Amino acid sequence: MPITATIDIPHKTRRDWRSGCVTSILFLIVCLSWGTTWLGIKIAVESTPPLTSAGLRFLIAFPLFLVFALVRKESLLFPREKVGFFIFITLSYFCIPYYLLNYGEIHVASGLTALIFSSMPVFILIFSALFLREKIYFSQLIGIAVGFGSLFMIIKTQGMHMDHAEFLGVLTILAAAVMHALCYVITKRQGANISVITFNTLPIGIAGFMLFIAGAFLEHPRLADITLRSWGALAYLGLAASVGGFIVYFFLLKRLSPVILSFVFIIFPVFAVVIGSWYEGLPISKDLCFYSAVLLLGFAITKSPVEKLMAKTNQTAP
Repeated sequence: MPITATIDIPHKTRRDWRSGCVTSILFLIVCLSWGTTWLGIKIAVESTPPLTSAGLRFLIAFPLFLVFALVRKESLLFPREKVGFFIFITLSYFCIPYYLLNYGEIHVASGLTALIFSSMPVFILIFSALFLREKIYFSQLIGIAVGFGSLFMIIKTQGMHMDHAEFLGVLTILAAAVMHALCYVITKRQGANISVITFNTLPIGIAGFMLFIAGAFLEHPRLADITLRSWGALAYLGLAASVGGFIVYFFLLKRLSPVILSFVFIIFPVFAVVIGSWYEGLPISKDLCFYSAVLLLGFAITKSPVEKLMAKTNQTAP
């Protein structure tokens, strides 16, 4: 073996090790930033009405998204033939769901909100079958049943009395998850060729303006009444959770397969439950740990059905 080959192997090994470490750290950053989003929303709506809070978050994030788009020389406009899709994304991905999430967190704990929202992959699966004609495996049906059964047990064991306000809060969070899932599926069909930067920048700016104006007319907020804690949470949501999380997620898209990266949606609720329970002074019971683990396992099965894993194993077997 040539001397250069013996020298290059350790260098290549070190590069691969460093690359793997960087990827792992970035994956953890996305999980942590998105996991803390729910607590950020909870703090933001303490003194800011939900419409106004969602609008301010996007208005804070928009300038940095704009800079990011300009630096990368990405178009801000959707293709002319996609105007209807642009309106759909602005309303159904940004405006309405984020208002619903903010409203829901007024009545529901941040950790539970994250667990409810983690059902989104299930709705993606359902919409994919309806609109994209993708196959649903039997194990995925079991995963759906296990996931939602565990979610019911979490709500029951966490002492939620399910009065009108709490029940409405849970429904609004589920509705936000359904709308986001629908947007992901429609985007797969309508927006596959649209840059992720273009996809986010202008819709975030317009959604922020629309939500803030709607809040001004419907909620009559007094910016002077917004506490420093809520301003800090809004800044965190706009800069770190939205822009920072987006940039890192965009970077990871080039390093990881979409299937592996999609498990961010299964992992971040764990961070949300732990951090939210610590901040809100809520105990993490054994029941919560058990049912949360079962819930996330059920939803994970919907993303990686057993039948597909067995088929791959059989193909690689000698």
